Amino acid sequence: MIFLLIPLFGITQEYIPKSSTYHELDVSIGWMGNSNSNFPKHRLQKNIFLNFGQDHSGGLKDWEYYLNGPKTGISLGFSDLGNPSNLGYAYSILPYVEFALFPEKTDNLSLLLAFGGSYVTKKYDLETNPYNKGVSTHVNWSYKSSILYNVFKGDKSTWRIGLGYFHYSNGHVRKPNRGYNSVLLSVLASFEKKPNFVDSVPSNIPSRSIYWYYEARLGVGINSFSDVFKDKKPVYAVSLSGGKVINRTFKYGLGLYYHFYQHYYDYIINDETLIRTQEPQFANRSILNASRLGIFGSAELLLGQVGMEMNIGLNVFKPFYIIDWQLNKGYTQFVNGEEIIVLGEMNSYYKIKKHVFSRMGLKYYFIDMDSKSRHNIYVGAFINANLGQADFSELTVGYVHKFDF
Repeated sequence: MIFLLIPLFGITQEYIPKSSTYHELDVSIGWMGNSNSNFPKHRLQKNIFLNFGQDHSGGLKDWEYYLNGPKTGISLGFSDLGNPSNLGYAYSILPYVEFALFPEKTDNLSLLLAFGGSYVTKKYDLETNPYNKGVSTHVNWSYKSSILYNVFKGDKSTWRIGLGYFHYSNGHVRKPNRGYNSVLLSVLASFEKKPNFVDSVPSNIPSRSIYWYYEARLGVGINSFSDVFKDKKPVYAVSLSGGKVINRTFKYGLGLYYHFYQHYYDYIINDETLIRTQEPQFANRSILNASRLGIFGSAELLLGQVGMEMNIGLNVFKPFYIIDWQLNKGYTQFVNGEEIIVLGEMNSYYKIKKHVFSRMGLKYYFIDMDSKSRHNIYVGAFINANLGQADFSELTVGYVHKFDF
Protein backbone atom coordinates (compact mmCIF):
# COMPACT_ATOMS: atom_id res chain seq x y z
CA MET A 1 0.00 0.00 0.00
CA ILE A 2 2.77 2.44 0.91
CA PHE A 3 4.57 1.79 -2.38
CA LEU A 4 1.39 2.63 -4.33
CA LEU A 5 1.54 6.09 -2.78
CA ILE A 6 5.17 6.87 -3.57
CA PRO A 7 4.58 8.36 -7.04
CA LEU A 8 1.62 10.33 -5.70
CA PHE A 9 3.32 11.80 -2.63
CA GLY A 10 6.68 12.02 -4.33
CA ILE A 11 8.16 14.30 -6.90
CA THR A 12 6.51 12.94 -10.05
CA GLN A 13 3.45 14.84 -11.21
CA GLU A 14 1.51 15.17 -14.43
CA TYR A 15 2.33 18.87 -14.57
CA ILE A 16 4.50 21.32 -12.63
CA PRO A 17 3.13 24.76 -13.51
CA LYS A 18 4.71 26.89 -10.78
CA SER A 19 5.78 24.29 -8.23
CA SER A 20 9.22 23.01 -7.35
CA THR A 21 10.78 19.84 -6.04
CA TYR A 22 13.06 19.79 -3.04
CA HIS A 23 15.32 17.57 -0.97
CA GLU A 24 15.47 17.97 2.78
CA LEU A 25 17.75 16.69 5.54
CA ASP A 26 16.02 16.24 8.92
CA VAL A 27 18.29 15.52 11.91
CA SER A 28 16.66 15.06 15.31
CA ILE A 29 17.13 13.83 18.86
CA GLY A 30 14.30 12.43 20.93
CA TRP A 31 13.13 11.20 24.27
CA MET A 32 11.42 7.81 24.16
CA GLY A 33 9.04 6.94 26.99
CA ASN A 34 9.16 3.61 28.78
CA SER A 35 6.69 1.21 27.19
CA ASN A 36 6.36 -0.96 30.31
CA SER A 37 7.79 -1.46 33.80
CA ASN A 38 11.42 -2.62 33.82
CA PHE A 39 11.77 -1.32 30.26
CA PRO A 40 15.41 -1.48 29.08
CA LYS A 41 17.47 1.59 29.91
CA HIS A 42 18.14 3.75 26.90
CA ARG A 43 19.89 6.93 25.84
CA LEU A 44 18.55 9.70 23.62
CA GLN A 45 16.94 8.58 20.38
CA LYS A 46 18.84 9.87 17.31
CA ASN A 47 17.28 10.14 13.85
CA ILE A 48 18.25 11.08 10.31
CA PHE A 49 15.52 11.50 7.67
CA LEU A 50 15.84 12.36 4.00
CA ASN A 51 12.70 13.96 2.55
CA PHE A 52 12.03 13.99 -1.18
CA GLY A 53 9.09 16.20 -1.93
CA GLN A 54 7.19 18.67 -4.03
CA ASP A 55 5.88 22.11 -3.16
CA HIS A 56 2.39 22.45 -4.65
CA SER A 57 2.21 26.24 -4.45
CA GLY A 58 0.54 27.45 -7.63
CA GLY A 59 -0.86 24.02 -8.47
CA LEU A 60 -4.01 23.75 -10.57
CA LYS A 61 -5.90 21.09 -8.62
CA ASP A 62 -8.62 21.94 -6.11
CA TRP A 63 -6.82 20.38 -3.16
CA GLU A 64 -3.61 22.27 -3.97
CA TYR A 65 -5.52 25.55 -3.93
CA TYR A 66 -7.73 24.99 -0.88
CA LEU A 67 -4.85 23.61 1.21
CA ASN A 68 -2.80 26.71 0.35
CA GLY A 69 -0.15 24.95 -1.68
CA PRO A 70 0.85 22.06 0.61
CA LYS A 71 3.98 19.97 0.33
CA THR A 72 3.90 16.21 -0.24
CA GLY A 73 6.65 13.66 -0.39
CA ILE A 74 8.37 10.55 0.85
CA SER A 75 10.53 10.49 3.96
CA LEU A 76 13.27 7.83 4.36
CA GLY A 77 14.64 7.50 7.87
CA PHE A 78 17.18 5.82 10.12
CA SER A 79 16.74 5.86 13.91
CA ASP A 80 19.05 4.82 16.71
CA LEU A 81 16.56 4.00 19.49
CA GLY A 82 19.12 4.46 22.26
CA ASN A 83 19.92 0.85 23.17
CA PRO A 84 21.38 -1.26 20.34
CA SER A 85 21.14 -4.54 22.30
CA ASN A 86 17.48 -4.37 23.35
CA LEU A 87 15.81 -1.69 21.20
CA GLY A 88 18.04 -1.71 18.13
CA TYR A 89 17.59 0.52 15.11
CA ALA A 90 14.63 1.47 12.91
CA TYR A 91 14.47 2.02 9.15
CA SER A 92 11.38 3.95 8.06
CA ILE A 93 9.51 4.95 4.92
CA LEU A 94 6.79 7.55 5.46
CA PRO A 95 4.59 9.31 2.90
CA TYR A 96 3.89 12.79 4.27
CA VAL A 97 1.95 15.99 3.70
CA GLU A 98 2.78 19.41 5.12
CA PHE A 99 0.40 22.38 5.53
CA ALA A 100 0.86 26.01 6.44
CA LEU A 101 -0.81 26.49 9.85
CA PHE A 102 -1.72 30.18 9.59
CA PRO A 103 -1.22 31.05 5.91
CA GLU A 104 -2.99 34.41 6.15
CA LYS A 105 -0.62 35.59 8.89
CA THR A 106 2.69 33.83 8.23
CA ASP A 107 4.28 31.30 5.90
CA ASN A 108 6.93 30.35 8.48
CA LEU A 109 4.86 27.91 10.56
CA SER A 110 3.65 24.54 9.27
CA LEU A 111 2.36 21.13 10.34
CA LEU A 112 3.79 17.89 8.92
CA LEU A 113 1.84 14.61 9.10
CA ALA A 114 3.40 11.30 8.04
CA PHE A 115 2.09 7.73 8.14
CA GLY A 116 3.93 4.64 6.92
CA GLY A 117 6.01 1.71 8.07
CA SER A 118 9.26 0.87 9.83
CA TYR A 119 11.57 -2.10 10.20
CA VAL A 120 12.86 -2.42 13.77
CA THR A 121 15.92 -4.61 14.25
CA LYS A 122 15.19 -5.69 17.87
CA LYS A 123 11.88 -6.95 19.22
CA TYR A 124 10.41 -8.64 22.27
CA ASP A 125 11.63 -12.16 22.96
CA LEU A 126 10.61 -14.11 26.06
CA GLU A 127 14.11 -15.52 26.56
CA THR A 128 16.55 -12.98 25.11
CA ASN A 129 14.65 -9.65 25.34
CA PRO A 130 11.80 -10.10 27.86
CA TYR A 131 11.64 -6.53 29.19
CA ASN A 132 11.06 -4.86 25.84
CA LYS A 133 7.29 -5.14 25.46
CA GLY A 134 7.11 -2.16 23.12
CA VAL A 135 7.18 -4.11 19.84
CA SER A 136 7.07 -7.84 19.14
CA THR A 137 7.44 -7.74 15.33
CA HIS A 138 10.16 -6.40 13.09
CA VAL A 139 7.72 -4.62 10.74
CA ASN A 140 5.59 -1.91 12.37
CA TRP A 141 3.28 0.93 11.52
CA SER A 142 4.82 4.37 12.07
CA TYR A 143 3.25 7.77 12.60
CA LYS A 144 5.00 11.13 12.79
CA SER A 145 3.71 14.65 13.33
CA SER A 146 5.78 17.84 13.66
CA ILE A 147 5.34 21.57 14.10
CA LEU A 148 7.98 23.27 11.92
CA TYR A 149 9.26 26.86 11.97
CA ASN A 150 11.36 28.59 9.29
CA VAL A 151 14.44 30.17 10.84
CA PHE A 152 16.08 31.21 7.55
CA LYS A 153 14.63 31.20 4.06
CA GLY A 154 16.76 31.93 1.02
CA ASP A 155 16.25 31.60 -2.73
CA LYS A 156 17.30 27.96 -2.88
CA SER A 157 17.55 26.77 0.75
CA THR A 158 15.51 26.93 3.94
CA TRP A 159 16.61 26.12 7.50
CA ARG A 160 13.96 25.07 10.01
CA ILE A 161 13.52 23.80 13.55
CA GLY A 162 10.78 21.42 14.65
CA LEU A 163 9.04 19.83 17.60
CA GLY A 164 7.49 16.44 16.86
CA TYR A 165 6.01 13.15 18.01
CA PHE A 166 6.88 9.68 16.67
CA HIS A 167 5.01 6.41 17.28
CA TYR A 168 5.74 2.77 16.40
CA SER A 169 3.15 -0.02 16.68
CA ASN A 170 2.49 -3.34 14.96
CA GLY A 171 -1.25 -2.68 14.95
CA HIS A 172 -1.94 -5.48 17.44
CA VAL A 173 -1.00 -8.28 15.03
CA ARG A 174 1.16 -9.81 17.75
CA LYS A 175 1.42 -9.25 21.49
CA PRO A 176 2.91 -7.67 23.49
CA ASN A 177 2.44 -4.41 21.62
CA ARG A 178 2.81 -1.45 23.98
CA GLY A 179 4.39 0.62 21.20
CA TYR A 180 7.19 3.18 21.22
CA ASN A 181 6.40 6.87 21.74
CA SER A 182 8.97 9.64 21.37
CA VAL A 183 9.15 13.43 21.48
CA LEU A 184 11.61 14.84 18.92
CA LEU A 185 13.54 18.08 18.47
CA SER A 186 14.62 18.60 14.85
CA VAL A 187 16.86 20.75 12.69
CA LEU A 188 15.99 20.67 8.97
CA ALA A 189 17.80 21.95 5.90
CA SER A 190 15.78 22.09 2.67
CA PHE A 191 17.26 22.58 -0.81
CA GLU A 192 14.82 23.56 -3.52
CA LYS A 193 15.05 22.78 -7.23
CA LYS A 194 12.89 25.16 -9.22
CA PRO A 195 11.89 24.31 -12.81
CA ASN A 196 13.94 25.90 -15.57
CA PHE A 197 10.74 27.09 -17.20
CA VAL A 198 7.15 27.69 -16.18
CA ASP A 199 4.40 26.29 -18.34
CA SER A 200 2.13 28.91 -19.81
CA VAL A 201 -1.05 28.18 -17.93
CA PRO A 202 -3.96 30.45 -17.12
CA SER A 203 -4.55 31.56 -13.53
CA ASN A 204 -6.92 29.04 -12.02
CA ILE A 205 -9.05 29.70 -8.96
CA PRO A 206 -11.30 26.67 -8.49
CA SER A 207 -14.95 27.35 -7.93
CA ARG A 208 -16.36 26.37 -4.56
CA SER A 209 -18.32 23.14 -4.65
CA ILE A 210 -20.28 20.76 -2.46
CA TYR A 211 -21.43 17.30 -3.43
CA TRP A 212 -22.75 14.32 -1.49
CA TYR A 213 -21.66 10.71 -1.45
CA TYR A 214 -22.40 7.29 -0.08
CA GLU A 215 -19.74 4.67 0.51
CA ALA A 216 -19.47 0.96 1.21
CA ARG A 217 -16.34 -0.92 2.20
CA LEU A 218 -15.18 -4.42 3.11
CA GLY A 219 -12.06 -5.06 5.12
CA VAL A 220 -10.00 -7.92 6.51
CA GLY A 221 -7.82 -7.32 9.53
CA ILE A 222 -5.36 -9.26 11.66
CA ASN A 223 -4.99 -9.17 15.42
CA SER A 224 -3.62 -11.07 18.38
CA PHE A 225 -5.98 -11.61 21.30
CA SER A 226 -3.83 -12.03 24.44
CA ASP A 227 -0.48 -13.26 25.72
CA VAL A 228 -1.89 -16.81 25.83
CA PHE A 229 -4.09 -16.69 22.70
CA LYS A 230 -1.49 -14.91 20.58
CA ASP A 231 -1.93 -16.56 17.18
CA LYS A 232 -2.80 -14.15 14.37
CA LYS A 233 -6.47 -14.45 13.42
CA PRO A 234 -8.73 -12.40 11.14
CA VAL A 235 -11.15 -9.62 11.92
CA TYR A 236 -13.81 -9.00 9.24
CA ALA A 237 -15.11 -5.44 8.79
CA VAL A 238 -18.11 -4.00 6.93
CA SER A 239 -19.18 -0.38 6.81
CA LEU A 240 -21.81 1.85 5.19
CA SER A 241 -21.53 5.63 5.36
CA GLY A 242 -22.54 8.86 3.68
CA GLY A 243 -21.78 12.55 3.82
CA LYS A 244 -20.52 15.48 1.80
CA VAL A 245 -17.35 16.67 0.12
CA ILE A 246 -16.46 20.36 0.24
CA ASN A 247 -14.33 21.85 -2.53
CA ARG A 248 -13.30 18.35 -3.67
CA THR A 249 -10.85 18.36 -0.75
CA PHE A 250 -12.60 17.99 2.60
CA LYS A 251 -14.71 14.84 2.97
CA TYR A 252 -16.97 14.41 6.02
CA GLY A 253 -19.35 11.58 6.81
CA LEU A 254 -21.37 9.50 9.25
CA GLY A 255 -21.76 5.75 9.11
CA LEU A 256 -22.32 2.35 10.67
CA TYR A 257 -19.77 -0.43 11.09
CA TYR A 258 -19.80 -4.13 11.90
CA HIS A 259 -16.73 -6.17 12.95
CA PHE A 260 -16.46 -9.92 13.54
CA TYR A 261 -13.52 -11.22 15.60
CA GLN A 262 -12.37 -14.77 14.90
CA HIS A 263 -10.44 -14.84 18.19
CA TYR A 264 -13.58 -13.99 20.16
CA TYR A 265 -15.63 -16.59 18.32
CA ASP A 266 -13.06 -19.35 18.88
CA TYR A 267 -12.79 -18.49 22.58
CA ILE A 268 -16.57 -18.83 22.91
CA ILE A 269 -17.08 -22.06 20.96
CA ASN A 270 -14.06 -23.69 22.65
CA ASP A 271 -15.71 -23.00 26.01
CA GLU A 272 -12.61 -21.37 27.48
CA THR A 273 -12.25 -20.51 31.18
CA LEU A 274 -14.06 -17.15 31.37
CA ILE A 275 -16.92 -18.45 29.23
CA ARG A 276 -17.46 -21.30 31.67
CA THR A 277 -17.07 -19.19 34.81
CA GLN A 278 -18.48 -15.77 33.85
CA GLU A 279 -20.35 -15.58 30.56
CA PRO A 280 -21.84 -18.99 29.67
CA GLN A 281 -24.73 -17.25 27.85
CA PHE A 282 -22.28 -16.12 25.15
CA ALA A 283 -22.38 -19.65 23.74
CA ASN A 284 -26.07 -19.27 22.87
CA ARG A 285 -25.29 -16.61 20.25
CA SER A 286 -21.62 -17.12 19.57
CA ILE A 287 -21.46 -15.15 16.29
CA LEU A 288 -23.33 -12.16 17.70
CA ASN A 289 -21.27 -12.09 20.89
CA ALA A 290 -18.04 -12.21 18.88
CA SER A 291 -19.13 -9.06 17.01
CA ARG A 292 -18.95 -5.32 17.38
CA LEU A 293 -21.51 -2.79 16.10
CA GLY A 294 -21.21 0.96 16.15
CA ILE A 295 -21.61 4.38 14.60
CA PHE A 296 -18.79 6.68 13.51
CA GLY A 297 -17.93 10.05 12.11
CA SER A 298 -15.18 10.46 9.52
CA ALA A 299 -12.95 13.24 8.25
CA GLU A 300 -10.76 12.81 5.19
CA LEU A 301 -8.35 14.96 3.24
CA LEU A 302 -8.55 14.27 -0.49
CA LEU A 303 -5.24 14.77 -2.30
CA GLY A 304 -6.19 13.72 -5.81
CA GLN A 305 -5.95 9.92 -5.74
CA VAL A 306 -4.80 9.78 -2.12
CA GLY A 307 -7.02 10.04 0.93
CA MET A 308 -5.91 10.54 4.55
CA GLU A 309 -8.81 9.46 6.76
CA MET A 310 -9.59 9.56 10.48
CA ASN A 311 -12.67 7.97 12.11
CA ILE A 312 -14.02 8.44 15.64
CA GLY A 313 -16.86 6.17 16.68
CA LEU A 314 -19.05 4.79 19.44
CA ASN A 315 -19.27 1.05 20.06
CA VAL A 316 -22.95 0.45 20.59
CA PHE A 317 -22.51 -3.30 21.01
CA LYS A 318 -19.29 -5.14 21.95
CA PRO A 319 -20.19 -7.70 24.63
CA PHE A 320 -16.97 -9.73 24.50
CA TYR A 321 -14.79 -6.77 25.46
CA ILE A 322 -15.40 -7.54 29.15
CA ILE A 323 -13.38 -10.75 28.69
CA ASP A 324 -10.82 -9.06 26.43
CA TRP A 325 -10.16 -6.39 29.07
CA GLN A 326 -9.86 -8.78 32.00
CA LEU A 327 -7.40 -11.05 30.20
CA ASN A 328 -5.25 -8.28 28.77
CA LYS A 329 -5.12 -6.17 31.92
CA GLY A 330 -4.33 -9.25 34.01
CA TYR A 331 -2.07 -12.21 33.38
CA THR A 332 -2.20 -15.98 33.04
CA GLN A 333 0.37 -18.45 34.32
CA PHE A 334 0.59 -22.21 34.61
CA VAL A 335 1.78 -23.85 37.87
CA ASN A 336 2.27 -27.61 37.77
CA GLY A 337 0.01 -27.76 34.73
CA GLU A 338 -2.78 -25.80 36.46
CA GLU A 339 -4.01 -22.59 34.81
CA ILE A 340 -4.00 -19.58 37.15
CA ILE A 341 -5.69 -16.43 35.79
CA VAL A 342 -5.30 -13.07 37.51
CA LEU A 343 -7.92 -10.76 35.99
CA GLY A 344 -7.61 -7.06 35.25
CA GLU A 345 -9.63 -4.63 37.35
CA MET A 346 -12.94 -3.41 35.95
CA ASN A 347 -12.44 0.34 36.46
CA SER A 348 -13.88 3.50 34.93
CA TYR A 349 -11.24 3.48 32.19
CA TYR A 350 -12.65 0.14 31.03
CA LYS A 351 -16.08 1.69 30.57
CA ILE A 352 -14.67 4.52 28.43
CA LYS A 353 -12.40 2.29 26.38
CA LYS A 354 -15.18 -0.22 25.71
CA HIS A 355 -17.20 2.42 23.90
CA VAL A 356 -14.68 4.63 22.06
CA PHE A 357 -13.53 3.47 18.61
CA SER A 358 -10.96 5.13 16.36
CA ARG A 359 -9.46 4.33 12.97
CA MET A 360 -6.72 5.99 10.93
CA GLY A 361 -5.13 5.23 7.58
CA LEU A 362 -4.41 5.93 3.93
CA LYS A 363 -6.50 5.26 0.81
CA TYR A 364 -5.60 5.01 -2.86
CA TYR A 365 -8.43 5.91 -5.26
CA PHE A 366 -8.30 4.38 -8.73
CA ILE A 367 -9.82 7.58 -10.19
CA ASP A 368 -8.72 11.07 -9.18
CA MET A 369 -11.26 12.48 -6.69
CA ASP A 370 -10.92 15.83 -8.51
CA SER A 371 -12.55 14.25 -11.54
CA LYS A 372 -16.24 14.40 -12.46
CA SER A 373 -16.66 10.63 -12.33
CA ARG A 374 -19.53 9.65 -10.04
CA HIS A 375 -18.10 6.19 -9.31
CA ASN A 376 -14.82 5.35 -7.65
CA ILE A 377 -13.08 2.38 -6.05
CA TYR A 378 -10.25 2.50 -3.55
CA VAL A 379 -7.95 0.28 -1.51
CA GLY A 380 -6.67 1.27 1.90
CA ALA A 381 -4.51 0.37 4.89
CA PHE A 382 -5.74 1.25 8.38
CA ILE A 383 -5.15 0.82 12.10
CA ASN A 384 -8.29 0.31 14.20
CA ALA A 385 -8.07 1.19 17.89
CA ASN A 386 -9.90 1.26 21.19
CA LEU A 387 -9.47 4.79 22.56
CA GLY A 388 -6.15 5.13 20.76
CA GLN A 389 -4.72 1.69 21.64
CA ALA A 390 -4.29 -0.53 18.58
CA ASP A 391 -6.96 -3.22 18.12
CA PHE A 392 -6.27 -4.62 14.64
CA SER A 393 -4.56 -3.78 11.35
CA GLU A 394 -6.83 -3.74 8.30
CA LEU A 395 -6.66 -3.85 4.52
CA THR A 396 -9.84 -2.60 2.92
CA VAL A 397 -11.50 -2.11 -0.45
CA GLY A 398 -14.34 0.34 -0.94
CA TYR A 399 -16.78 1.92 -3.38
CA VAL A 400 -17.80 5.60 -3.43
CA HIS A 401 -20.73 7.09 -5.33
CA LYS A 402 -21.00 10.87 -5.71
CA PHE A 403 -24.30 12.64 -6.27
CA ASP A 404 -26.03 16.03 -6.03
CA PHE A 405 -29.37 16.85 -4.46
